[in-house]
Amino acid sequence: MKLTHPFAIAVLAGTIATATTFFMNAGAQDRPEIVVADNFETAVFAGGCFWCVESDFDKLDGVLETISGYTGGETDNPTYKNHTRQGHLEAVKVVYDPTEVSYGELVSYHLRHIDPTDAGGQFCDRGNSYTTAFFVGSAEERAAVEAEFAEVEASGVLPGPIVTKIRDEAPFYDAETYHQDYYLKNPTRYKFYRNGCRRDQRVKEIWSKEAETGQS
Repeated sequence: MKLTHPFAIAVLAGTIATATTFFMNAGAQDRPEIVVADNFETAVFAGGCFWCVESDFDKLDGVLETISGYTGGETDNPTYKNHTRQGHLEAVKVVYDPTEVSYGELVSYHLRHIDPTDAGGQFCDRGNSYTTAFFVGSAEERAAVEAEFAEVEASGVLPGPIVTKIRDEAPFYDAETYHQDYYLKNPTRYKFYRNGCRRDQRVKEIWSKEAETGQS
């Protein structure tokens, strides 16, 4: 979660007094609702571990907030304990300012921070809940993702075909509070996990040909 924009900071300030006592033990349903201004937009991406996806997007200019959660499954109100068997994916909702970063740029950024050739999960995390997807909310978003996929496939920079799915937007359920900002709250554990999974090393390997040719 990144709260550098004045509006986002104001929203948090307005809710923190009532939320503080629940932060460590609350479930997803207890988390304060995030208000999105009319000029901001949201997008949902799945890329394996949502701690990592959240961390990656927080580094991108124009991203105002990131929220870890679950989506794409068959039931309401999934939790960390049951989301896997209910068919949900770990995902991140990105709140962004379209005057600073476009949806197409978010798509390109996310694609290059995952292994889109892996249909069985991501890195050391295996299973459906860790598979990758773009959850699109409009025909324009779908077209943007399809265009990015086509361009990458045509370039031949990847070692295999793109298997990441383009899925219709589905209800998004915030993950438990302890998952939000995990990389900030638990930096040592997070770094140990990310390094142990070889996420960054594998992404670098997957996209090395593009880096060599300067095609991005």
